[in-house]
Amino acid sequence: MLNSLVGAHLSLVSPKAQATRLPVVGLVTEGDTQYILHDLPGLLDPAYLMHHRMLAAAHELIASADVILHLHPAPDAPAPPFAELARLERPPAAPVLTVFTKGDRVTPDRRARLQQDGIVVASDDAGSTRRLLGRVRELLPERDFEFEADDIGTQPLRFFVTEFIREAAFEFLEDELPYAIAAEVEEFREGTTPVYIRATIFVERESQKGIVLGRRGSTIRALGTHARARIEALLGAPVYLDLWVKVLPRWRKNARELTRFGFPLSAEESA
Repeated sequence: MLNSLVGAHLSLVSPKAQATRLPVVGLVTEGDTQYILHDLPGLLDPAYLMHHRMLAAAHELIASADVILHLHPAPDAPAPPFAELARLERPPAAPVLTVFTKGDRVTPDRRARLQQDGIVVASDDAGSTRRLLGRVRELLPERDFEFEADDIGTQPLRFFVTEFIREAAFEFLEDELPYAIAAEVEEFREGTTPVYIRATIFVERESQKGIVLGRRGSTIRALGTHARARIEALLGAPVYLDLWVKVLPRWRKNARELTRFGFPLSAEESA
């Protein structure tokens, strides 16, 4: 949804659940309106420290939002109450718009009925996302723009490099392995042609390292090819992506390593 609204591939896409870990910010500026869109981590039931930090980040942005879009697949309608889904003690202060995605996968009659309870967006209806932005605009407060009109995102390029590497992991690696992966940019030289980027993929066990590398390096080459194409599209320049793999045991449960990878402290940890 964020990629569609912004018109650029910023947020990683995967059919696997809970792929988004950190909020991704996209910008859309049209005339006198600037939309600052936050793609949040899933509102999951936390199993370990990384999950707790993901949920805390989502809750913090929900509390500060001007409008909340509750996305729910149209074939699985009705949508559950948002406050219940988000595990909130009370309903959020911001208005909640229910957005039924995948509207092209239900019948026209069903789509019409869902329009009574929310906004339906569909790939076969190009105007549906325009109507969504129009509805959001009605609810936005008036204040000065926070970003330049031609900006499409707020996060550094290094952040998107690691996100595209993780997207490649979800694309080419099976089972639970993509969830055990983190990525970090070690070197980024924009003054060269092609742009040189050296990044490290971290796994939790030695056996996982061999899987990521693949037979004669076949898997890591596929990961690099996928991620490089995304990076080049965003940069608008050729890229040499140099990938390495290291083992970092139990990083998802380690407070120091989570902070290193950009996961902010939860309120419980800060107290």
